[in-house]
Amino acid sequence: MSSPNALIDPSRLPERLAALPGLDRVREAAADTPAYLVGGAVRDLLLGRARADIDVAVEGDVGALAERLGGAARAHERFATATVRLDGLTVDLAATRAETYPRPGALPEVSPARLTDDLARRDFSVNAMAVPLVGEAELIDPHGGLRDLKRGELRVLHPGSFRDDPTRALRAARYAARYGFALERETAALLRSADISTVSANRVEAELRKLAAEPQARRGFELLCEWGLLELGPAAPELIESLSALVRGEPWASISRREEAVLAVALGRGTKEARELAAAEPARPSEAVERARGRSGTELALARALGARWLDAYVSDWRHVRLEIDGRDLLAEGIQEGPAVGRGLAAALRAKLDGEVAGANEELRTALAAARENSSGSR
Repeated sequence: MSSPNALIDPSRLPERLAALPGLDRVREAAADTPAYLVGGAVRDLLLGRARADIDVAVEGDVGALAERLGGAARAHERFATATVRLDGLTVDLAATRAETYPRPGALPEVSPARLTDDLARRDFSVNAMAVPLVGEAELIDPHGGLRDLKRGELRVLHPGSFRDDPTRALRAARYAARYGFALERETAALLRSADISTVSANRVEAELRKLAAEPQARRGFELLCEWGLLELGPAAPELIESLSALVRGEPWASISRREEAVLAVALGRGTKEARELAAAEPARPSEAVERARGRSGTELALARALGARWLDAYVSDWRHVRLEIDGRDLLAEGIQEGPAVGRGLAAALRAKLDGEVAGANEELRTALAAARENSSGSR
């Protein structure tokens, strides 16, 4: 298989490591501790991709290394991990470990181990490489990750990989979409038997949310559909594409987070309501506001992506319209406290949205008329 990554050169790792901001401090702090750049950080350095976060595996005391690093640190003693932020770089530290799975889909039980065991527990060979942070930056690649990276292939490390952790199948879609990777033949066969139902709904959704945040989210969800792991509606891929373009700029970027909207489409959440909203054709701004008010940002974005162009005006202008008067003004004119006040203000707001009144005096006149009419009609 040919690949655009065929000319990956591990001899360039030292210069790429040196270019990572803050890594010199990590190396200095780890001078007496075996520490290794691992996983996706190594993969992306080999691909020449910039990163703002790295994973470091430590054969030793993670807390002590985090303390020597200084910076803003958050430790998780139970899991022997820590996160340190320094010089624009986020460093995730974790003690090297081995994992065993008590049952399919369960969270793993971990125990301290050497680097070789730590690499063997990982999902794909391209994520099972390491580079020492002290001494020569030579690639440690016990599972053929460099070869697979050059081929543009995803390959699991053992036949039970997807049985132990079926979320690896979801990650495969994310990596395949992001990098254009293909599944190695045996891995493809193993993946199709992955049983996502053995994993908690929260873990599955967390992985799908990560996929939804990818620039190539559409391709990732299409792959999951092709692999039989997720059902997509017939128009879902195109809607994901439309949504992604919509929320890329203002005002929609402030209305809906892209990953939330994409995830809603992929899981079929709120699409029925969004289609109903998109089918509406409000004749006046006040009617549009009545239909759109109270809807979530995701539902509004879905409806707009489905063709409700009038929502542009709602989001940009109409939802911000406010009266210059309030309930106190109506009370001062003798309207009794109660439903009449709310009805009067609502009538004034509708009139203002539709361009029928302007200024506090006209607003008050309209509100009083509606409040008194309703009050007299209720006697």
